[in-house]
Amino acid sequence: MAKMEVKTSLLDNMIGVGDMVLLEPLNEETFINNLKKRFDHNEIYTYIGSVVISVNPYRSLPIYSPEKVEDYRNRNFYELSPHIFALSDEAYRSLRDQDKDQCILITGESGAGKTEASKLVMSYVAAVCGKGAEVNQVKEQLLQSNPVLEAFGNAKTVRNDNSSRFGKYMDIEFDFKGDPLGGVISNYLLEKSRVVKQPRGERNFHVFYQLLSGASEELLSKLKLERDFSRYNYLSLDSARVNGIDDAANFRTVRNAMQIVGFMDHEAESVLEVVAAVLKLGNIEFKPESRVNGLDESKIKDKNELKEICELTGIDQSVLERAFSFRTVEAKQEKVSTTLNVAQAYYARDALAKNLYSRLFSWLVNRINESIKAQTKVRKKVMGVLDIYGFEIFEDNSFEQFIINYCNEKLQQIFIELTLKEEQEEYIREDIEWTHIEYFNNAIICDLIENNTNGILAMLDEECLRPGTVTDETFLEKLNQVCATHQHFESRMSKCSRFLNDTSLPHSCFRIQHYAGKVLYQVEGFVDKNNDLLYRDLSQAMWKASHTLIKSLFPEGNPAKINLKRPPTAGSQFKASVATLMKNLQTKNPNYIRCIKPNDKKAAHIFNESLVCHQIRYLGLLENVRVRRAGYAFRQAYEPCLERYKMLCKQTWPHWKGPARSGVEVLFNELEIPLDEYSFGRSKIFIRNPRTLFKLEDLRKQRLEDLATLIQKIYRGWKCRTHFLLMKKSQIVIAAWYRRFAQQKKYQQTKSSALVIQSYIRGWKARKILRELKHQKRCKEAATTIAAYWHGTQARRELKRLKEEARRKHAVAVIWAYWLGLKVRREYRKFFRANAGKKIYEFTLQRIIQKYFLEMKNKMPSLSPIDKNWPSRPYLFLDSTHKELKRIFHLWRCKKYRDQFTDQQKLIYEEKLEASELFKDKKALYPSSVGQPFQGAYLEINKNPKYKKLKDAIEEKIIIAEVVNKINRANGKSTSRIFLLTNNNLLLADQKSGQIKSEVPLVDVTKVSMSSQNDGFFAVHLKEGSEAASKGDFLFSSDHLIEMATKLYRTTLSQTKQKLNIEISDEFLVQFRQDKVCVKFIQGNQKNGSVPTCKRKNNRLLEVAVP
Repeated sequence: MAKMEVKTSLLDNMIGVGDMVLLEPLNEETFINNLKKRFDHNEIYTYIGSVVISVNPYRSLPIYSPEKVEDYRNRNFYELSPHIFALSDEAYRSLRDQDKDQCILITGESGAGKTEASKLVMSYVAAVCGKGAEVNQVKEQLLQSNPVLEAFGNAKTVRNDNSSRFGKYMDIEFDFKGDPLGGVISNYLLEKSRVVKQPRGERNFHVFYQLLSGASEELLSKLKLERDFSRYNYLSLDSARVNGIDDAANFRTVRNAMQIVGFMDHEAESVLEVVAAVLKLGNIEFKPESRVNGLDESKIKDKNELKEICELTGIDQSVLERAFSFRTVEAKQEKVSTTLNVAQAYYARDALAKNLYSRLFSWLVNRINESIKAQTKVRKKVMGVLDIYGFEIFEDNSFEQFIINYCNEKLQQIFIELTLKEEQEEYIREDIEWTHIEYFNNAIICDLIENNTNGILAMLDEECLRPGTVTDETFLEKLNQVCATHQHFESRMSKCSRFLNDTSLPHSCFRIQHYAGKVLYQVEGFVDKNNDLLYRDLSQAMWKASHTLIKSLFPEGNPAKINLKRPPTAGSQFKASVATLMKNLQTKNPNYIRCIKPNDKKAAHIFNESLVCHQIRYLGLLENVRVRRAGYAFRQAYEPCLERYKMLCKQTWPHWKGPARSGVEVLFNELEIPLDEYSFGRSKIFIRNPRTLFKLEDLRKQRLEDLATLIQKIYRGWKCRTHFLLMKKSQIVIAAWYRRFAQQKKYQQTKSSALVIQSYIRGWKARKILRELKHQKRCKEAATTIAAYWHGTQARRELKRLKEEARRKHAVAVIWAYWLGLKVRREYRKFFRANAGKKIYEFTLQRIIQKYFLEMKNKMPSLSPIDKNWPSRPYLFLDSTHKELKRIFHLWRCKKYRDQFTDQQKLIYEEKLEASELFKDKKALYPSSVGQPFQGAYLEINKNPKYKKLKDAIEEKIIIAEVVNKINRANGKSTSRIFLLTNNNLLLADQKSGQIKSEVPLVDVTKVSMSSQNDGFFAVHLKEGSEAASKGDFLFSSDHLIEMATKLYRTTLSQTKQKLNIEISDEFLVQFRQDKVCVKFIQGNQKNGSVPTCKRKNNRLLEVAVP
């Protein structure tokens, strides 16, 4: 797709009107037509002064690329066409350069694109702020918090496939340079009723579907879940699959985002276990059962689901089963236990599921805040982004819509107040007379809802706390009594005669006339939803869980902290949260994004005028335009105004020498614009009527056409002259190059001919010489062949003679040997006896053994104990003797080898033996340390005068003196330190000055931890509560890790008579001040070669990358 044209002004090439303040005439019809015209041309953003209107296109547009970010970076708000990046840049620059805290308020109804708008704001700020490893990590954590919160807080509704079912306000904190330091997220009113019931055509929260679709079979088995959605009662089946949403891929995205934000593996697993428990709670069903006393009670139909929930959460099955069947009420010192019927049991089950999920969501927000919070305590600048539910009018409006619309009333109130305040401040700043502006003040509606005495929320709380029978009907009766005469309250049973004949109002409803229109509320469920009651038995059962996360979610279940005071209601909690939010927003400079949904079909290219008209009315956009243009419709600084229109006056064109204001005065006088149509401020020109501005634009357009014609004429003449001169120069160059080419070609032909003639002559001479040499070689070869044949004949004759002579001599020797044998046998027969065989056997055996020992003497291996060579066994019957001799010889040569050792050498070998027992086959670094002698004193402190002060301070014998790298606890960087080990203490000293920094008695050392990999990192754990452990454990890196750990182990054993614990693991915990930090060793490619690097990832994780 072609790159879109970059416009140089809001007024250039306008499609419709870019700023509604300039719309003429101004009415509802022209307002909608202007939005539609811009929407049809893919212009989805329009201004109302500094307010941005965003129309959801329901498709991707090429207007958010990195190039577009650079276009809007550091540009004036009105310099380019309307865009959300312009507002984001204005807010960021005001925060960075003017030190003003900012807030961006994003409002609109569900499906209007509020969540996407907040993502675009955050992505723009992340793109334009500073760079660096730490800054990029903070930006990545802030951006990756969105997928986690969307998975647990967003759901598919009939109006929006990714609807936020909670309000979110994020404060992004920056340093003085404008680089992000961290953030804080606040959440408001999660729609937890969606956990147990969803309207037709809608889904539960995304995380349930993502877990079942994207989790591995192993994980599902561990969580005791099945992939089939129909197995779970809490999941609606009519909208389980949504086109365009890949739940499996989104699950992988969420797991990756949780890891980036800083969730540990066990924390992520705990969260998924809670989600699985909520899903399985919906499958618990009850059946009625009558007791002897006539009371109805409930029993669980199938206890298999209950058993699996208890296995997931670590709760005793009998405790949870009783909590679903009984309710205990405490009053002062008395306890009353009552049974629950089936309806009450189902209510208790759903209340537990809603509270469990709601508290899990709040825990997630707090856990994310813990990871993304700013680590430094310097003064911070803050930019708040508010993404909160828009005004809601459904067919059936309940307590949730009432609370949401109350919040929107408060936002509308602060919007009008801050807009008027901003207008008034600019008029005063520019010394322009301020005229009073009439507008609708919705404070009367806010008072109707939030008044502490007779407001609707106050009466709802009063009704919830009142003793006796409390129902939704009694609450409605109370409203009819107190609010009967209020002009914005309507009810069929109201005492006000105006509404007695209004049959459009059902009996169980009341109507409030909001700023956005009338909304009919069903009173059913108001009291229960405001109470938000969870039986104490269930809270106590959850607190008894062995599951750490679930136990922390229910602190009120602790029997030691029982509080009989009733918890605050949902309405009062939300009212307090809204009050805090309003107070926070009033301290910041506001920026507004008004989101509009063009159609209910979530389809591109469809603009429903009636739907848009409804949103324009309840957002008060026309009223906002009227407030903005009540005095002057357009204002602009003198410099850009003069720069834009200076071509309309001969005195200001092409350059104006004086001040910009004087130039604008001359320009307007020349154009004869009436004086009542404009006013001069201190730094801006104020134009009253949009027609005046459009007249200036028309004059400018005509003048630009004239200037363009003049420029074209001059350019064409210059182009023709330039072309002629270029042709002339080219002709000269071409002629010169051709002459050169012709001469070179002629020279190459002559040279080639000479080379051919030379080569032929040299070839003829070479062939003649070759023939002569071949003839001489053949003559020599013939003579050599004849001589060789003659010598061979002579040698064969001599060999035949020698063989014949040798045969004769051998025959004589054989005959003589036979003769001697015959003579001996004849003489021996005279003395032969019966025992001659035994003697021959003993003689033969003796001779064999004698021969065996003589051969062993000559074949003995070396005296080295590590030489494993040994002569082979000559006879089978000597096998045991052969093995015993080998054992005796090895023992003898080992003794001879040991007798050569001095006492110092014996000590070294004892240490080597100890190191083998501790680290062999456990630590990958051990094999390389076997051949290295243990020296101990590597620094020679006694000889080096640099360490004289250190030597004098130590009275004991120094066992180890080595330079190590001490790992900084805060950021993972290393510092050189002298590591000293004496008989009783472990000391750390500065390498340069020799000053002792830390001294730790060996009795306070409890453990040494290291990885199993080929690195030199090790941690020294100190006894909790000891003086040396005030700053936490030590983390070192050394080139002599095996020697240092061995000597520390032997010295500690010698002094304390207790073995020092040596832990070898690729992941272990160390204590840094009050925090426990996980040190994790991972494989990674290093930029600096084979040196391991250490990096602090977050508050709870320190990663060591080992090559």
